[in-house]
Amino acid sequence: MAQKLKTKSITGDNQFTDPTEMVGYFNISISGTWTGTVTCQRAFDSGSSWLDVATWTANTEEYGFEPERDVRYRVGVKEGGYVSGTCLARLSQ
Repeated sequence: MAQKLKTKSITGDNQFTDPTEMVGYFNISISGTWTGTVTCQRAFDSGSSWLDVATWTANTEEYGFEPERDVRYRVGVKEGGYVSGTCLARLSQ
């Protein structure tokens, strides 16, 4: 299986990694020098309706688990969540 990898250098509101399907365990990496709130979201409808899964206000290294197929994930900063700096968001499997 090919590795799924989505990254984004976030420098403002409404910036997210490209959505990608995750099945099983996956990694979430938030790094950089930034201030704000980063949100992990998932969608059960190919990305039409995003639901918040988790939020962070500091760098973190975590993993998630998705048991279903056809569920899309993305990581980024929602409207009003950005304060300053550059956040490096990474979603991989």
